[in-house]
Amino acid sequence: MPLEIRKPRRRPLSMTSLIDVIFLLLLFFMLTSTFSRFGEVELSGAARGGASAETPPLFLSVDASALRLNGEAVLLDELEAALIGRNERRLLVSLLGDVLSQRLVDVLAVLRGVDNLEVTVLQ
Repeated sequence: MPLEIRKPRRRPLSMTSLIDVIFLLLLFFMLTSTFSRFGEVELSGAARGGASAETPPLFLSVDASALRLNGEAVLLDELEAALIGRNERRLLVSLLGDVLSQRLVDVLAVLRGVDNLEVTVLQ
């Protein structure tokens, strides 16, 4: 009696589990994504030479808890008003100590509201 060799029977591929996985991934990414729009902050490095020596630029030092404009303490809410009355259009921003990047972004967002102000962030 000859032995019969059976070929393994192939089962049809089920797409149900693949579709379930795709929907679960889609649901996960939709729930973990944020759809808020992020603001852009332009940063420019200081150029060497060519600076006008007629009037010195304004100097803003940013600390974790305080702001000083030319050595005078100023609040973040009052910064725009303090800059509007000045004739100088150049501002140097210096970061002191452990300043968080969010603090710098908050300051630069206020400075963006001042017309014709050239802001340079020092390293």
